[in-house]
Amino acid sequence: MRFSISATLDAIESRLSLDPALAQAVVDVTDVVRLVALDGDTGRPARLPRLGHVIDALARHRGENGVVVYPVAARSLLSDQDLSANERMVARRWVDDGLVDMLTEPGDRVLEVAQALSVPVVGGRGLERYADRYPWVAAALLSPGPSGLVGRGEPPAVPGASRLLGRLWQCRQAACVGFGRPRGDQRPPRLVGGVPTCPVHDGRLADAGPRPSARVLVVSVDGAVRSRFVVREGAPVVVGRAPDPPPGTRAVTLAPWLGATAMRWVSRTHVRLELRGDTLAVVDLSTNGTRVRAAAGTVRLVPGRPHPVAAEDVVELSDGVLVAPPGARVPGAAAPASIMSEAPTVSIRRP
Repeated sequence: MRFSISATLDAIESRLSLDPALAQAVVDVTDVVRLVALDGDTGRPARLPRLGHVIDALARHRGENGVVVYPVAARSLLSDQDLSANERMVARRWVDDGLVDMLTEPGDRVLEVAQALSVPVVGGRGLERYADRYPWVAAALLSPGPSGLVGRGEPPAVPGASRLLGRLWQCRQAACVGFGRPRGDQRPPRLVGGVPTCPVHDGRLADAGPRPSARVLVVSVDGAVRSRFVVREGAPVVVGRAPDPPPGTRAVTLAPWLGATAMRWVSRTHVRLELRGDTLAVVDLSTNGTRVRAAAGTVRLVPGRPHPVAAEDVVELSDGVLVAPPGARVPGAAAPASIMSEAPTVSIRRP
């Protein structure tokens, strides 16, 4: 009987997203889970936690915490007997929850998504065979190993490659996880003969209108980025110790990362962030107050009154608890932390 790895897989799950606004790299999961060199476990040809080692390596490569990856996998992963039953169950849940882009034959899907998002590819041995269609492939590949990621990892710069991301698309199959309902966070469609196509059902997608504008923000606690999230037009986000949002509003819960002092200071629902056109606004809903650090100085917000947030502004909920744009300079910035800290170091087998 193996030591439980549920906590590790839960930590990995928090870093998976098919939202084009959040993904910082595309990962070939089918390849990565078989890279024994990542953990040295020669007794396991395939292990799902190796995805966590790749996420850690990407964080070190980029020099930032809280990186998010776009995972692509072959459907055969769900029946791979080299994975444990628990790992296969978790992988199926990730697919059902829309966290993994899974296809029967992925082919060049990894490169197609990387081109659309202009992000590098991690893993993907053998993808060089698509160099005739993706001449930038060698520059975009990052090869994971025990010492980190190797390669240039330069995002492909392909003019017009992201044009599909400006629109919403709808599949004829109403139950389609990726395109059944037009949403701002939907994954990139496939292009088959220049036609936007559902990567799961292979049917032509209908144009459902423009994709709403979006702003990516991060939560930093004591210098470490703990979460990345998106605020979209018409979809406000509340941030606080333990928000209970109304319908149509997303919540970002901070309680798991707060120390004793911050737990007392940060309100249950502290701020609401809303995007109107290209203008992001923050509304203070707290008991103890909120400040915005701007280029012109620090402003204490008037409770209940929307305050515009510029591209470089930082929203301060409490000392060391910040909502900021990615890459913003924050006090006490910490080195990237590992999400593998809860991984088992010993395998226990029943004789």
